[in-house]
Amino acid sequence: MSPAIDMVVAVLVAALLVVGAIFSLLAAIGIVRFPDLYTRMHAASKAGTIGSGLLLLAAGVHSLDAAILIRALAGFFFFVLTAPISAHLLAKAAHQAGYRLAKLSVIDQLPQKEEPRRG
Repeated sequence: MSPAIDMVVAVLVAALLVVGAIFSLLAAIGIVRFPDLYTRMHAASKAGTIGSGLLLLAAGVHSLDAAILIRALAGFFFFVLTAPISAHLLAKAAHQAGYRLAKLSVIDQLPQKEEPRRG
């Protein structure tokens, strides 16, 4: 390959790595700093998904192989499609199991079911 194309690929890979690492770092900070299970899952599912997807895409571009790049793109789209859905289902299951929101949360849009009365 020509040196110009090598430079473009190197800059693209570097940009994807830096942006993916920043998103992953923000997700990790959110997991540590947020007050409850729900906000932590939000940080992990949004920023973590984009961060890991961009890092995977950087690896695919760096390989300079079309088959590997296509697999990396498929993995990226798999992350983007499945991580938010699974986080939503986990949060719904946690809410139904009785995990409460943090006191900082303003409103609970999914109220708890009342226990059946005995007697």
